Amino acid sequence: METALLVTIIVIALVFDFTNGFHDTANAIATCVSTQALKPRVAVAMAAVMNLAGAFVSTTVAETIGEGIVDSGAVTQTVVLAALIGAIAWNLITWRLGIPSSSSHALIGGLVGATLVHAGLDAVLWGGIGLKVILPMVVAPLVGLVGARAAMIGLLWIVRNRAPSRVNRHFRILQTFSAGFMAFSHGSNDAQKTMGIIALALFATGTIESFYIPSWVVFAAASAMALGTYSGGWRIIHTLGCRVIKLEPIHGFAAETSAATVIQATAQLGFPISTTHAITAAIMGAGSTQRTSAVRWGVAGDIATAWILTIPAAAAIGAAAYLLTELIF
Repeated sequence: METALLVTIIVIALVFDFTNGFHDTANAIATCVSTQALKPRVAVAMAAVMNLAGAFVSTTVAETIGEGIVDSGAVTQTVVLAALIGAIAWNLITWRLGIPSSSSHALIGGLVGATLVHAGLDAVLWGGIGLKVILPMVVAPLVGLVGARAAMIGLLWIVRNRAPSRVNRHFRILQTFSAGFMAFSHGSNDAQKTMGIIALALFATGTIESFYIPSWVVFAAASAMALGTYSGGWRIIHTLGCRVIKLEPIHGFAAETSAATVIQATAQLGFPISTTHAITAAIMGAGSTQRTSAVRWGVAGDIATAWILTIPAAAAIGAAAYLLTELIF
């Protein structure tokens, strides 16, 4: 029974990574699709390849998920299973609504909710959540927004005397590289969360004696995310690329480059930030240089509401899922 449950958890974890891939495809390619820098299928294929490559960069974020959110000694297989159910359920709900919520925070919320029911308040590392989840959740989007706006101001000054058609042509080419950088950064951050969850399950069963990320886990998680990315997430691509603000290639380049830089920096620090938060804020920052009213703040408000609700909503689903899985297993 224990082995069968472990296999089930690994399969569900990879399913989560798959949903993360199609849910967060928009993070990397919404802007280059909306500005017609790349055709949708080409953009999705490129994002899949770069997501796969980025996942092999390091395991720092995976270690934070496995050891920095809850006490790994208090985690059981049913806790991990319930956390995954909570995260997948919230991903599917927000995907169906076309809202770019955070898969990362959904997974963290599911893990916290299941652990709370299983082992109580003391098993949750509240200091780690505050420092490595809540603080970056607030700071990273602000840095992305301000950075993208500053980048746009600089770029607009550089091209101030050039014909708009020529500027658009050049920045459509540059967007291929900035979108690739964004997809690479997404892989280096988001794929690691599932690696951490699978390693937690392996540690809980004694399959590995100390917490670390086996090579096969890295490969499996990276591949699942790449496949999910290739399947596409067209509802969310439409929300980010079209409904928040109408973008030109120069705005897309500034947004992608700024967001990818923030994501890459936080990944190296082991902070499991939301790539969705970073790119959405960067899009608003770059677009606001047109005029403040160019940003559809009502849509942005709906997205912000989803950000706030993600961790508690996924935690509630994770807690309920834990009670259910305990009855079954």
